[in-house]
Parts: sequence; C-alpha cells; structure tokens
Amino acid sequence: MTDSKYFTTTKKGEIYELKADLNSDKKEKKKEAVKKVIASMTVGKDVSSLFPDVVNCMQTDNLELKKLVYLYLMNYAKSQPDMAIMAVNTFVKDCEDTNPLIRALAVRTMGCIRVDKITAYLCDPLRKCLKDEDPYVQKTAAVCVAKLYDINPQLVEDQGFIDQLRDLLTASNPMVGANAVAALSEINDASPSGTTLFDLNAQTINKLLTALNECTEWGQIFILDSLSNYTPKDDREAQSICERVTPRLAHANAAVVLSAVKVLMKFMEMMPVDSEYLTTLTRKLAPPLVTLLSAEPEVQYVALRNINLIVQKRPEILKQEMKVFFVKYNDPIYVKLEKLDIMIRLAAQGNIAQVLAELKEYATEVDVDFVRKSVRAIGRCAIKIEQSAERCVSTLLDLIQTKVNYVVQEAIVVIKDIFRKYPNKYESIIATLCENLDTLDEPEARASMIWIIGEYAERIDNADELLESFLEGFHDENTQVQLQLLTAIVKLFLKRPTDTQELVQQVLSLATQDSDNPDLRDRGYIYWRLLSTDPAAAKDVVLANKPLISEETDLIEPTLLDELICYIGSLASVYHKPPSAFVEGRNATRRVLPTRAPGSGSTSPESETAAAVVPQAPQVIPQASQGQSDLIGDLLGMDLGPPASAPSAFGGAPAGFGAAPAGFGAAPAGFGASPAGFGASPAGFGGAPMQAQPEMSAGLDLLGGGLDSLIGGGGMSQPAPQPMMGGGNMGALGDIFSLASGPGLATGMYVEPKTVWLPAAKGKGLEVSGTFGRRQGQVFMDMTFTNKAMQQMSQFAIQLNKNSFGLVPASPLSIASPLNMNQTLDVSLPLNTNGPVQRMDPINSLQVAVKNNIDVLYFSSPIPLHALFVETGEMERRDFLNEWKNLPAANEVQFPIEIHMTADEAVQKLKTSNIFTVARRNLDGQDMLYQSLKLTNNIFIMAEIKMQPGNPTATLSIKCQLVDFSNLVHESYKAILQN
Repeated sequence: MTDSKYFTTTKKGEIYELKADLNSDKKEKKKEAVKKVIASMTVGKDVSSLFPDVVNCMQTDNLELKKLVYLYLMNYAKSQPDMAIMAVNTFVKDCEDTNPLIRALAVRTMGCIRVDKITAYLCDPLRKCLKDEDPYVQKTAAVCVAKLYDINPQLVEDQGFIDQLRDLLTASNPMVGANAVAALSEINDASPSGTTLFDLNAQTINKLLTALNECTEWGQIFILDSLSNYTPKDDREAQSICERVTPRLAHANAAVVLSAVKVLMKFMEMMPVDSEYLTTLTRKLAPPLVTLLSAEPEVQYVALRNINLIVQKRPEILKQEMKVFFVKYNDPIYVKLEKLDIMIRLAAQGNIAQVLAELKEYATEVDVDFVRKSVRAIGRCAIKIEQSAERCVSTLLDLIQTKVNYVVQEAIVVIKDIFRKYPNKYESIIATLCENLDTLDEPEARASMIWIIGEYAERIDNADELLESFLEGFHDENTQVQLQLLTAIVKLFLKRPTDTQELVQQVLSLATQDSDNPDLRDRGYIYWRLLSTDPAAAKDVVLANKPLISEETDLIEPTLLDELICYIGSLASVYHKPPSAFVEGRNATRRVLPTRAPGSGSTSPESETAAAVVPQAPQVIPQASQGQSDLIGDLLGMDLGPPASAPSAFGGAPAGFGAAPAGFGAAPAGFGASPAGFGASPAGFGGAPMQAQPEMSAGLDLLGGGLDSLIGGGGMSQPAPQPMMGGGNMGALGDIFSLASGPGLATGMYVEPKTVWLPAAKGKGLEVSGTFGRRQGQVFMDMTFTNKAMQQMSQFAIQLNKNSFGLVPASPLSIASPLNMNQTLDVSLPLNTNGPVQRMDPINSLQVAVKNNIDVLYFSSPIPLHALFVETGEMERRDFLNEWKNLPAANEVQFPIEIHMTADEAVQKLKTSNIFTVARRNLDGQDMLYQSLKLTNNIFIMAEIKMQPGNPTATLSIKCQLVDFSNLVHESYKAILQN
C-alpha cells in the first residue's frame, strides 16, 4: 500500500486523534501517526500544537521513525523554540549512539534547527563528531559547522571549529576532505571580512588532488573550486596541477567539467605562451566544451554563456569548432541567440564564407527576433573583417530584395554602421536603400535612413524631397527620428545652402517652438545660433569627420572578463556580472587571474610582443567614448558653491581630479572614473613595443643600408659637444639666463609666446592668455589673467579635465588678492603628470575650468608637445636601432622642414628642448641625424633628419608606436628650429 492514504482528508477530530495515536503504546500506530503529521505538514496544515507529542516519539530505536521526527523538528523548532529545548538531551544522546547513521542524523538535524538556544548545546556533540572514527559522521559534521557559522559566526570562531575543519582537509577519506573544503569555502564566502580562512599549501593541494579521483562529483566540484583560488608558485607547479585536473574534463557531470575548465583557464595564464604544454592544453579544452552542447537546452545555455567568456579570453581554443555553433531548427530561442553571438566572435577571414551562408539562411527563418539578430550579425561580420565587407554588403542587398519588412529595416540599420566603418566605399547602394523608404516604420530604421540621406546629401539629387517627406509628420515621429532629422536637414543646408534655406528654417522652427522635448529643443537652439552667428563654425561642428566605429562594441571590459573567468561554472558566468552585482551584501575580495612570471611571455597570445626597448611601459591612454571629450558635456556640471577660504580647503579630491578646489562641488560627467571598457591599452600603448616585422619595407629607407653601423662606430660619429653661442665670454651670461646645459635645469628650452585662451567677451570680463613651458623637469602652465570687467574678481580656482597625459595641478591656483578692474596678473601653475588619463581628440587637447566669484568659465588650450619632452629621452644606440627596425614601416611618417642653420647648430638647439642626437653620419654629402625623445607618459619617439648643406629644405622622418604623435612632433621641431 502506498503512502498516499496519509494525504486523504480525515474526519473532524483529526488533531485529537493524531494526539492519541502519538501517545499510543503500539509502535506501529505511533509510526503511522507521525507519518500522518508529516503529510499534513507537507500540504501546509498547521500541526505545531502536536510538538510535545511528536518530541516524545524521539526515544525510539526505529531509524525511520527517528528520521520523521527529526524532519518535524527542523520545520517547527523555529516557531516553538522553548519546546525545542526538550529535544536537546535526545540529540546529545543520539550523537553518542553506536550506529553511525544515527550519530550523523542527530548532528545534521541539530545543525538545521536554526534556534539560538539550541546552538549552545550543539558545540560539544559537534566537536566529538568532527573527531569521530566513522568518515560518514565526520563529513556530516563538517557541513554542520558551515550551517552553525550561518547562525552564529562568533560561536564557531570561539569554539575553534574552523581549526578542526582545517585539520580535516588532510583526512584520509576523500569525502571528508571534500566536505571540509566545501564548509571552509562557504564560511569564507559568508565571512564579513572577506579574508581567506584557510591557506592552501603544496601538501594540502597534493592531498586534495588525490581525493579528486575518489570523491563524489559534488565533492570534486568543491575541490576544483578551491584549487582555482590557489596561486601556484611558478609555471612548473601550475603545469603539474593542470595535468592532474585534466582527466576531469571527461566527467559526465557538466558542473565538474566547467569547474575543471575554470582551473585550467586560470593556470594557463601562468604558463609561457610558447610552451608546448600550453598548446596541448588548448587542444584538450575544445572537445569537453563541444560535448556540453549535446546536453538538454538548459545545460546548453549555461555552457554557451561560459563559452562566450572563454572565446573572448582565448579564441584559439574553439577557432576550429565553428560548425558546432551552427543553429539547429529545434533549438530554443535563447540557445539560438547565444550561438549566434559566439559565431560572430569566432568569425575570421578563413571561415567567413561559411558563416555568411549560415547567417543568410537564418535570415529566412520564421522567428522574427532571431531573423533580426541574424541580419545584425551580418553587419557585425562586415565591421569585424574588412576583407569580407563587400561580400556582407552583397548579402544584405540580397536580403533587401526579399522585401520582407523587418529584414529590410534591420539591413538598413546595419548598413548605416558599415558606412560609418568604411566611408566613401559602398555609397553606390544608396539608391537601392532609397527605394525602400516608404516601407520603413520602425524608429531605428527610419533614423538610420535619415542619417544616410543627410550624410551623403551631395550624392542624392532629391535629398531635400526625401527629408521633406519625413518632415510632414514630424511631431508624430519618435524622439530618435526627430533628432536625426534635425541634424540631417542642417547637414543638407550646409552642403546645399541655396535651395534648402526654407527647409532648414521649417525644421528649426518645429524643433524649437513647437516641441516639448528638451533634448530636441536644445539641439535646435544650438544649430540655430551656430548657423546665425558663425556658419563656418557650424560646418566644422556638424560636418566634422566621424570617428570610425569599433569592430567589437560588445566585448566585456578586460578586467571584468578576467574576474568572470574566475567564476566559470557559477551564476556570475551566466549573468556576465560579478557576484557583488547581484548577491546582496556580498563583499568578498575580488578574484583576479594570476600573472605570468617575468620572462614567461605576455599575458595572452594576442598580446605577445617583442621585448621592450624602453625601460618603462608607457601609460595607457583610454579612448574617450563619443561625446566624452566634449567640453560642454564634461564641465557643465560644475557649480559655484562656497568660496575657498584657504589652501587647506583643497581637500580630498573626487575620483578623476587632481586636488579638487573647494567650490567645484561634485565631479561632473567626464571627470570621474574612466568609463567601463577602457581598461585595455590601445595599439601602440601599454607594455612592450609592437611585434617585430619579419621584413623591412621595400620602399626607400631613409636610414639607409648603413644603419647597422650605428652600433659600434663604423664611420659614425657621436655628436661633438659644441661651444656655447658667443664663445667663452658668454659663459657667465649663459649661466645667468639658464643657458647652461645639464639634466634637470632649464636649458633655454623653447617656449611659445602666450596666446589668448579665453577672450574677455566669453569670460564675462576675464581674459586668460597663456603658454606651456618646462622648468626643472616639471611642466608649467604660465598664464596672464586680465580683469576687463566693471567689478573686482576674487576666489579664483582652476581645474583640468582628464586628458591624454594625466596633467593635473601640482598646487592650487595662487591668486591671493582680488583682481581689480583693468589689472593684469601673471600666474605660473606647476603641473603633475600623475592624474587620470583619457585619450582626447586631438591628443594634445587640454580642457580647463576656471572659477571666480562671478562664474565658472570653460576653455580649451592645446599643449605644445615639446613642453612634455622629458630630460631622460636619450636612447642607447643599440636600443634605438632595434626599436626602429621593430616598428613597422607604416609607423614612419616623413615631413619636409625648413632648417636655416648647420647640422651642429641644429643638434645643439634641439638638445636644449630635450631632443637628443643618438648618432650622426654623413652619407653622399648629406648630414644624417638620428634622434630620440621621450614624453612624460614614457613613450619614446625616434626621428631622422636628412640635411643637404646649402639647402634649407630638409627631410624629417618620425617613427613611433602611435602615429597620432607624428604631426605634433613635427610641429614641435618646426617651432624649435624656426624660432
């Protein structure tokens, strides 16, 4: 007979009858009654009134009955804490029973009863069970310690249970060790301090690895998770652990496989990139990950989310397995979308034809969401792989010809992105796009089409008519469409002003006078004022060159990716968020991947580079996101606040500032921490120089075939020290005017004349002019403040926005007395280079905010690059030669330059501005000067000057890791040599 009878409805006196049966002398009747009580409790009936009667049933030798009573106790002890104390004696007695099953049952139940009054009685039985001779009791007691810690952490620490758990780590039984690891891990995660409660050493690791082969699958997971928190002392130990963990990849349980993958992914970071074992391990990781994709859909999804992280970190693991990510017709939508994402990440020139054929097939599916994602994926392929762009565009055009509405609209959205990535390359298809104008009904597609028309208005004869057709229902359009339409018509007007004046007036009127949307209204007013006051400036702003869009816009930020790799196989790897983002109150120490030992190579195969020539790694210059370098957007949030009464008011600076002056309030947008996703260093920055090129360019090499003779003479001569201008009699005057050379001194470095940075008309009566100089190894901002207002000015303070070189004020702005009407004051502000770094466009732009008692005023001042040339920029000859050869020919830029002096005079003059001549020689009657300089962010720049005696036009070749610097270095050379 089944147990279903216990769930059937009984007559009215149910509780009374159960009470009588529980107190019966017959064991069978008592057992039946307890089963009925448990059944009632299971379906939600309140049987707590029977608590004393059920507790009386504990005194029994029947294991089944004891289990049922313990189950009842666990459920009702919290609501009847005073009655639960009655059961303590039985628990204590059961913990000393001869039957290990009863001992384990008693200690497990006591751990589950979350009543403070009982926990004090639990300590002695628990201590005995932790030392029990039976491993089953020991492993149960180990888990009980973690449960007790959750109820009363202080009690566990005071009673020394954590030390006992540490001792169990080396127990002979593998399950005891595994449960001890599990309990310590739980306690460690729950610990408010977040500190590690147990340190793994080589001996413990060896024990755990031995236990790994013998314990249950869940024990294996706990051991593997603990191993992943261990940092081996060197790559040899990491390899040894990996060899013993690798067999777990063949386990049937997906959780064990993912835990093993996590350990291997972490320890691979410590191995040399060129090691044979790393290659073997990379090959072994692919099959188990592929096998996970044959499981049920839910497991597939978890596996795919983890694979997504692995592919971003080490794409070489699965680069040959593209086919397993092809979508099956019966896959759920969440699996399909995840596979699609991984396909794009693995797409490369070698497999793009196969990927595009699949994506084109997916675009004809019936699932609309999946079709949209597939069309977007084709666009991502075009942006990621330049060689495939034409084929992708052709595929998109084929899809547009299907005339399926949502396919056409998605195709237009991605084609807009392709135009952004490859300007002036595929514009011939615009006519085809315009044919589908009437079918567009989604805001994003309409906005994309309007952008295309506005951007290429000069190529579309009827662009004004097309945009006017959108204007008819302007107020019914989505905000996104309205904003794009406003910008597109202004672009059209700037390109064809004669026949579109009426159209631009109409859209400006609609945007400013008839609109309630503040964003639209503000943009309309900005355009209106720009067009009415300075059409040339409007053209520069509205028709400015757009930055190329990134090929991988959805990559996880590198530091977050490294952290998520440490959580493979957990919820964090499914959410793609660190645990602190979704677990309330979690404050555990952030996990990071181990670093490779010095000399072992770079941190990942993709970043492997040649050995560094320069002694220090250059700083990262994060790329500013769109709009971040906008002065108004960055500085507008600054308020006046109370005036600064003394220098001490420049207290703790918010993130992103130097010493923030009082009165600037909270940090405005753009001054704070760097935006997410900018952890990685752009090409040419961070770490070693670029990978050496196997062959030099076949073009003309200005360094000539004799460059190797830079090392060790061979017709080369060091630049001879030159006497100072004016002969020996000028020595004393030279010292007075700081013309003597020497490191750390002002060496007559060229300083540009001051220019007006903030005109009085824009500065509310304050005019600021200035320049940048370098003295005693420090950058100075030399400014002249002129008060042209009709009142005194006081309470001055200054603040710099984040910039490419980390410039921040080294001290507060020192203007002690009020600045009276028509008074002029010279101020010199020392700058440090240890502030937050963010790449600006142009790279030498510096955005400044000056506060006084009238207002906060904003202006921008370009930094002349020679003010950032440091005194330690002279490279060794061998380093110069190696670095020049290692940089690709594409990094060399040549400029003509007028030099009206001899080579010796040029060498001396450049040296005063920290441009050092490494070597020189005469080749075919031409003077060849090889020079080096270093910026404050530790980036070395190399140059070669080819001078023909008697001919003022010389050739300057500049070679550096970041080509963006070349024009600025050229300007500095011109300024130094021609002034």
